Amino acid sequence: MRTSYTGVDLRETGAHGVSGVYEVVRALATAVLIVTVAVVFLFRSATVQGSSMYPTLEDGDRLVLASTVFRYERGDIVVVHRAGKEPLVKRIIALGGDTLDIDFERGTVTVNGEVQNEPYIAAPTHLEYSDGPVFPFTVPEGKVFVMGDNRNDSLDSRSSMVGLIDQNDILGTMLIDLNKTEAK
Repeated sequence: MRTSYTGVDLRETGAHGVSGVYEVVRALATAVLIVTVAVVFLFRSATVQGSSMYPTLEDGDRLVLASTVFRYERGDIVVVHRAGKEPLVKRIIALGGDTLDIDFERGTVTVNGEVQNEPYIAAPTHLEYSDGPVFPFTVPEGKVFVMGDNRNDSLDSRSSMVGLIDQNDILGTMLIDLNKTEAK
């Protein structure tokens, strides 16, 4: 009967072998727990519906979101929760305290007196909603103003149907578009 494997007497390691297996199982269980917590609390996924974020995102694109962001920045792509409705995927244009103006004839967006360079939009911003805010206006603290990148085919904060977004309704910011596998 063979009692050794690579020079170790297996009769002497019986209890140690069980504890070694226990340590491996414990390490795997800990890793699974950490990954589960990260996925549940730190990251989320969302799917783009529609063409309002074209050309940056397309209908059906799958996104990975950071869901624990507490500080948002202009330009962040966010997913917004809306009770009883599909989530919205939009870009933050102005934050609480920012003064926003849109010149619909020229198609320009101005934040705090500075015309924004927006290379990501499909076309200049000419679509104005009759029920939207009167520009210029200051975004209240705790709120954000969002628009789609396809400005002339986007239902967003320019309309009272969406309006200003409470920061508490933001599910997360986009990290990765899985369809393009590009990091933000």
